[in-house]
Amino acid sequence: MRRLPVWLPVLLIAATIAWLSQQAHYPFGVELPPPFDKLAHASAFGALALAMEWALAKARPDVPLYKRHLLIFLLVSLYGASDELHQHFVPGRACDAFDWIADTIGGGLGLALISLSRLRSRSRWLPHSWKRGSDKRPDPTRDLILVADPHWSTELVGLEAATAAHPDADWLFLGDCFDVWVGLPGMETAAQARFLAWVKERRAAGRWVGLWMGNREYYLDRHAAAFDYMGEGLGGALPEEGLAFEHGDLINTADWRYRFWNLASRSGPLWLFFRLLPAKTAARLAATLEKKLHTTNRDYKLAFPSEAFARATEASDGRTFLTGHFHTDQRVGKGRALPWAFEGKFQVWRGGRVEELG
Repeated sequence: MRRLPVWLPVLLIAATIAWLSQQAHYPFGVELPPPFDKLAHASAFGALALAMEWALAKARPDVPLYKRHLLIFLLVSLYGASDELHQHFVPGRACDAFDWIADTIGGGLGLALISLSRLRSRSRWLPHSWKRGSDKRPDPTRDLILVADPHWSTELVGLEAATAAHPDADWLFLGDCFDVWVGLPGMETAAQARFLAWVKERRAAGRWVGLWMGNREYYLDRHAAAFDYMGEGLGGALPEEGLAFEHGDLINTADWRYRFWNLASRSGPLWLFFRLLPAKTAARLAATLEKKLHTTNRDYKLAFPSEAFARATEASDGRTFLTGHFHTDQRVGKGRALPWAFEGKFQVWRGGRVEELG
C-alpha cells in the first residue's frame, strides 16, 4: 500500500488509454485523421513509459537502468499489442499494425526523453544509479583498504601483497579495476575470474568487500551477490562511518557529452547487442576493447573540476567524500580524489581518516 502513490500516475495513464480505447469517439468531438492518429498512439504510450520509469526508479533503486528500460519497453509494447486495446485505440476505426509500431516507438521515445532530461543535473542522475547489498560493515573499526583505478590487465598488481600484509582489513574498490570489464559471458577475462575468486576468499574469511563501479565497468550487476556491496553512478556510502563515495566520472555536470556516452554505453539496446553476440565474437570484442584502452591513463590529462567537486562534496551531507577517476591526489574541503592505484599504491580508511596504506 505504501507504494501505491508511486504507481498512481502509471495506473491513471494506463486506465485512460484503456477507457479511450472503448469509446466510440474522442471526448469533445475531437477527430484525429492520419498521421495524427499515430501521434496519439506514440504520445500516450510515451507518457506511459515515462511514468513507469519514474515509478520503478523510486520503487526499485537496486535495479540497473538497462534492465528497467528493457522491462518497461517490453511491457509497454505488449500493452499496446493486447487485443482489446489494439482494436479500438482510435475510436471508430479498426487498428492496424502501424498503430502498434507507433505504440512501441512512443514507449522508446518516452524512455529516451526522461533519460536525456537527467543529463545536466546530479540530483536528476540519481535514478540512473543503483546499489545492492549492505552499507554497514560488521566491524567498522577494521581498516578499510581503498583501491581506486588500478586498471589491471592480466595481473592483479599489488593485491596479493596488500592482502598478505593486512589480512584483517575490509576492502572497497572505487572503480576502473581493469582496463575494461564487461560482465557478460564470453567477454570476461581470466584475470577478472581470479579477482572474483579473491573476493570469494576474502568474504569467506569474514571480510567485507565492496565495489563501486567506474567508467570502465559495464553490466556487472550479475556479480552483485559476489560482493557485500555493489553500486554504480551516484550515492555510494557507509552512512554509519560518515563516508560517501562514487567513482568520480559524473562529477563534472557540464561535460554532457561524456554523460551522454555513459548513458548510451549502459543502455538496454547495447546490453542486448552484446548479449546476443556469439561467445567467440564477444571474446574477440572484449580483447579489442582491452587493447584499445590499455595504458591510456599513462597519458591521462584532465583539468580537475574543483568547483564541481566542491558542490558534490557539499551534497554529501557532511560526510567525507571520496572518488577515484582523476588519477591525482586532490583535496577540497571534506572531499578527496584518491591517487591512481598504479603498482599497488592503495589507501586506507582508518579512524575516520584516509591514509596511505603502508
